[in-house]
Amino acid sequence: MIRAEGTDTHGVLHFFVGCKMYDVASDAGGEGFLMAFLGAYFVFIVVVYLFMGLCIGKVLQKAGKPLWAGFVPIYNYMLLLEIVGRPSWWIILLLIPFVNVVVMIIACIDLAKSFGKDVVWGLLLAFVSVIGWPMLAFGDATYQGPSVTNG
Repeated sequence: MIRAEGTDTHGVLHFFVGCKMYDVASDAGGEGFLMAFLGAYFVFIVVVYLFMGLCIGKVLQKAGKPLWAGFVPIYNYMLLLEIVGRPSWWIILLLIPFVNVVVMIIACIDLAKSFGKDVVWGLLLAFVSVIGWPMLAFGDATYQGPSVTNG
């Protein structure tokens, strides 16, 4: 049960929650911690995005595409589908929940084969991306052409 009890001489509103009285103004330290945590989390996400964009861009660059394309959402996956030989309409499948997971696993296996690697590499790209993409991007793998032939 929560009810407002009133204010003290400083104008601070007090609440009764159950049997305890909490001071609304005394929780300011928690807000500072939350803002610091969210700021650090934001910086972490930006760094991971930039690193993965660079890795995807390097893989695309090995296939003759521009490096900057790795940083552009959706477009980078359109190019990925192009270099593995899948039709461009598959990009629509990547927008459908649950279907996108299966399509991405298939695309990663195709990408590994396009670079002369086996299915295990494709699964590494799909499930442990933070390790698989940098290994493919900065390793000695060379693009051998689309692994899927249309026709």
